[in-house]
Amino acid sequence: MGAGSIGCWLGGRLAAAGVPVHFVGRPRVLQALREHGLTLTDRDGGHAPLPPTQLSLHEVPPPRLAPALVLLCVKSGGTADAARQLAAALPAGTPVVSMQNGLSNVPSAQAAAPALQWIAGMVPYNIAEVGPGRFHRGTSGLLAAQDHPALRAWQAAFDRAGLPLALHADLRSVQWGKLLLNLNNAVNALSGLPLRAQLLDADLRLCTAALIEETLALLAAAGIVPAKMSPLPPAWVPRVMRLPTPLFRLVASGSLRIDAQARSSMADDLALGRPTEIDALQGEVIRLARSLGRAAPLNERISALVKAWPERRQPCSGRALREALGIG
Repeated sequence: MGAGSIGCWLGGRLAAAGVPVHFVGRPRVLQALREHGLTLTDRDGGHAPLPPTQLSLHEVPPPRLAPALVLLCVKSGGTADAARQLAAALPAGTPVVSMQNGLSNVPSAQAAAPALQWIAGMVPYNIAEVGPGRFHRGTSGLLAAQDHPALRAWQAAFDRAGLPLALHADLRSVQWGKLLLNLNNAVNALSGLPLRAQLLDADLRLCTAALIEETLALLAAAGIVPAKMSPLPPAWVPRVMRLPTPLFRLVASGSLRIDAQARSSMADDLALGRPTEIDALQGEVIRLARSLGRAAPLNERISALVKAWPERRQPCSGRALREALGIG
């Protein structure tokens, strides 16, 4: 449900492994799939083409389908509406895994469609739409989800599809660990650069480091310990990002194993004039700060910059973004 970059990647990998998959998406993406099929590539040289005749495509969830599992991959702002569409078409008790950014999607979906089984999940890697019906995984990582009996039965199928799925008794720390890294999405989107080029810009790294440091302080105050989602422990990430670029290249060589074409989904959203997920990323930090009676000024400022993008539509240099955030 939500056949965009993540939905096409996950659904496409499962379909290529022989799992019957139905894709529900927007007309733009569905038309490209009808004309060109679905082609999945990755930074490791993988290539999985699926012709249009092998794809089951729908603009709304088909009634009476009764799927064994649903992967919810819509943007966070569309969660409640998607949940209501699913509830109208699916039997009560159908398990639905939220493979979305942020931490509030499952509560939002549960409130909109309480008859379905909602399970929190997390996608760690970057998927870029590189052409009509063509999606490319530019980074690595392991899918994660809340431990649930419905998912234990699916782990073997996900393994066969090249989508290893780790189940966690407590996914909250994993979600916060991922969100810390996703705070870079806004920096990447505003820069107009591919991810690797952006990470090699010292000024842009300083912006991301400051956003992460502000969030780490709030998490510590809330007693939340974020999980390690990169080769570095969370507390080390901003320190390493502040290193001069030659040292950063050495210390973060693993993190820089990113395809030149990889970019954040937020960059895609800005380029296409779509609403972004800033409220599911920086917005979570701002809400956490308010719950503690504190502020998150840097995350608030960059959130405002992303929301103002349609009026400006000009990439920010590293120096300009540092000035806009008030980072010395």
